[in-house]
Amino acid sequence: MMKEKASHATRLEPSPFGEEVQLKRNLAARHRAGAIWHALFLLALIIGIIALTALIYNILDQTFGLVAVEVKVPPHELAQDGVPLEDLSTEQLIALLEARVSKGVLRRLKAEQPLEQRDREDLLSLVYERVVQPKIVRSWSLTDSLLRRRSVEMEVAQKYPSAQLQFRSWLNPHFVSQPQSSDPQVAGVRTAILGSLWTIAITILVAFPLGVGAAIYLEEYAADNALNRLIQTNINNLAGVPSIIYGMLGLAIFVRALEPLTSGALVGGVADPTTANGRTILSAGLTLALLVLPLLIVNAQEAIRAVPNSLREAGYALGASKWQVIRDHVLPNALPGILTGTILSISRAMGETAPLIVVGASTYIVYDPHGPFSKFTTLPVQIYQWTARPQQEFRNIAAAAIVVLLVLLLSLNAAAIIMRNRFSRRLV
Repeated sequence: MMKEKASHATRLEPSPFGEEVQLKRNLAARHRAGAIWHALFLLALIIGIIALTALIYNILDQTFGLVAVEVKVPPHELAQDGVPLEDLSTEQLIALLEARVSKGVLRRLKAEQPLEQRDREDLLSLVYERVVQPKIVRSWSLTDSLLRRRSVEMEVAQKYPSAQLQFRSWLNPHFVSQPQSSDPQVAGVRTAILGSLWTIAITILVAFPLGVGAAIYLEEYAADNALNRLIQTNINNLAGVPSIIYGMLGLAIFVRALEPLTSGALVGGVADPTTANGRTILSAGLTLALLVLPLLIVNAQEAIRAVPNSLREAGYALGASKWQVIRDHVLPNALPGILTGTILSISRAMGETAPLIVVGASTYIVYDPHGPFSKFTTLPVQIYQWTARPQQEFRNIAAAAIVVLLVLLLSLNAAAIIMRNRFSRRLV
């Protein structure tokens, strides 16, 4: 009997070795799950890097490469007294233009700026454009230019015997400093760069104070009632509305309803009669401000919410008012996060095309904007317009314009990041 009771008690007692085995099994299963998720995250990172690398490679592949150029008048025929065209004086270049260019074109050039007031580089450029008249008859990508150079030379010799093979960088100082043109060889993005800077400046000036002010009210002052919950829900939903909807809203409000304001009629008339319809930089900037406002409000709310309540309570304990606590403690600590959200919002605004086209961005404009009431174009609109052209050369300059847009965007983001880091160091 005693042995039976002892064996029965042994069977009822849990074995410590069984629990240890189960624990090891659970740990192994968790380690396997962790390794699987780690591999998935690493795979996502690798795919993202590959996609970004392919994008950058495709852009650079179109920005540089060999071109076959034919000229109407060879430069050596324009030499005078043994002096090559590149070394002619200013007076000789002016005389060459007056002798070789038609009277109508010469009149238009003098109306833009008298020839005597132009520098030598500008005159030489005009001679090449109007007299030499180089024409690209074929272009190749950077990959073909580097890996298939011999076959490219054979193709040029067979199909374009009078053409000269040159390696060309479509991204150059002339491209950045010249306005748009119907000829891709002389087209530039100066007007588009200025239009983008004007538009983004108005967007920041309008969206940043409104977004931060709305976030402060919703986080610090608004009561928890049905109305404020409805407002918060709508703000969250507006962050996901397609950008074309904001373009239609901007067309209805800023271009049509507020035309006297956006055209400049309320501030002393319109210098350019073509902007009387309200399709101006101001309309575009206000439309983009509406576009990024929900994103900016949500990001600013998260930054304000991340400030510890102990800072607020410490301020109240010292007798500070609510606004003093917000101004001196909450906002300085939330500002780095607010600037991070602003960077993301402005980056989205700089790349928008659809709302600007709806509002009235020009697809072809050759003069620079001179104020918020001017006609405009932007870099994304310019890129869109060039990629729609059938000629290969327009796709080349579109790739060069993408590089300019990326550099401009990274420069603005770098300036904002430097400001954010300075505020962060002050709080440490």
